Amino acid sequence: MYNSTKQQLEELKTEVNQLLKRLVLDPGLLIKKCMEADSNIRTYPDIGERAFGNKGRLLISIFMYAELYLVATGFLILEGDNLQNLFPNVEVEMAGFHIGARQTFVIIVALIILPTVWLDNLSILSYVSASGVLASAIILCSIFWAGAFDGIGFHEKGTLLNWDGIPTAVLLICFILCTFSYASMAVIGYSMFGSEVESQVTLNLPIKKLSSRVAIYTTLVNPISKYALMVTPIVNATRNWFPWYCNKKPFNIFISTALLISTVIVALAVPFFGYLMSLVGAFLSFTASIILPCLCYLKISGAYRRLGCEVVVIGGIVALGVAVVIFGTYTALLQIIGHLYN
Repeated sequence: MYNSTKQQLEELKTEVNQLLKRLVLDPGLLIKKCMEADSNIRTYPDIGERAFGNKGRLLISIFMYAELYLVATGFLILEGDNLQNLFPNVEVEMAGFHIGARQTFVIIVALIILPTVWLDNLSILSYVSASGVLASAIILCSIFWAGAFDGIGFHEKGTLLNWDGIPTAVLLICFILCTFSYASMAVIGYSMFGSEVESQVTLNLPIKKLSSRVAIYTTLVNPISKYALMVTPIVNATRNWFPWYCNKKPFNIFISTALLISTVIVALAVPFFGYLMSLVGAFLSFTASIILPCLCYLKISGAYRRLGCEVVVIGGIVALGVAVVIFGTYTALLQIIGHLYN
């Protein structure tokens, strides 16, 4: 009897571990299972429609496109911040209006990016964007070089992370989603600058050092090549709303230009890269990558009709995800509003 019970517990433990691995470590497997359930499913919005009808398609599309839109806006903020750091004395007077360095550079970068959003064939940009892996390695090595050999050092002390009150499941999810590159950048940046580190560590670097300039200029190149790739799905979705005009080049240029202008306006109005990315991660990314795949899988597979270990685990992940979204979004919005009124 004892051996039988022990064996059952071991089997249950193995099953739970497999579920956690499948559902927490790689939520993309749930999307894969949803796509395998219907051969007509080709995109993530198709999964939403298969699960919850047109409302599901609309909901997933909103989260996808909103995330892409804000990430593209973050690119402009990143460019403006780093160029201002390099050339802080740039100012423009136009028609009685004073335009500061950061705002000027956001507009200049937008003008540089503008021709790329007019392209119908983005294959050239995709090759340039693929160099992002190399660029990330260059940035990481440059910042490490600045700390090790350019007189900055790694002498800062303090609490890198407050462990009190952080649930184990959240740590597990965050640990898996974070890459070695991000973790290395965080440790190196904090070791160099402590609690004074900016949301973009390149803003802390001494701009007169060669390694710093390599890191900053490499950071500047990436967003310019990736912006058009990021907003193309939004442009295509907008064009589909107007089937009578979607094949006309002037109309497509107008849509792309209007989208770029709108991101410039948002970048000028909310110039907080770190807080904007916190909002994107907490509200949009977590919802689209964790919560919605779980809900769609439960609906499409019909697993919600029978209470079992799988449903309990998925339900727990959804509940945890909702909590993270609520508290993360609240914190990010509070920080953005606080800085807007300061």
